[in-house]
Amino acid sequence: MAKKLHYFDINGVAEGIRYILHYGKEKFEDVQYEYKNWPMKDVKDSLPYGQLPLYEEGNRSINQSLAIARYVGYLHNLVPSDPWEQAVLDAVVYNIYDFWQKVLVYIREKDLSKKQALKKEFLEDTVDYFFSRFEKELQKNKGFFLGKLTWADFVFVGIVEATNLFLGEEIERKYPNTVALLNKIRSLPGVKEYIAKRKPYRI
Repeated sequence: MAKKLHYFDINGVAEGIRYILHYGKEKFEDVQYEYKNWPMKDVKDSLPYGQLPLYEEGNRSINQSLAIARYVGYLHNLVPSDPWEQAVLDAVVYNIYDFWQKVLVYIREKDLSKKQALKKEFLEDTVDYFFSRFEKELQKNKGFFLGKLTWADFVFVGIVEATNLFLGEEIERKYPNTVALLNKIRSLPGVKEYIAKRKPYRI
């Protein structure tokens, strides 16, 4: 059954999905559209809600990055069987995406002076607000969000890397548990080889 992941030629909200797929040794087509040329009307009109990413398996497809990540995570034993633990991880990824929403405000701002002010506030306040809390979660859970490797860890690393791309920063530097998790994910079999071959992302 042919598998395809459609997204842009950047990391964004799809890199965590790519990491899971490579970790699981999945054979899939990584369909990438030029971010700088978006929106492409023909592609946008073909999507269920006009947005990427889109994941396809044979003749079926799903959109929404978290739904895709959770599904492919399930296929590779990265989703716990316990309903409470599932809910804990759902809360984790929603918290991560609350952070990402703050990043999107910066990305979407077109006025240069406003953008600079947003970046200053983001780096001085927003990052620490969220990452001080992420650090506590990682510290109490043996370096992961649930005491073992799960799909939420991949989502987190993808969002950190995407944030760094758009802001030209390394926001994890002051947070040792975050740095350690990034290194763990990047060193996983399948992921490590993918990163070694991946072209540098640029915006």
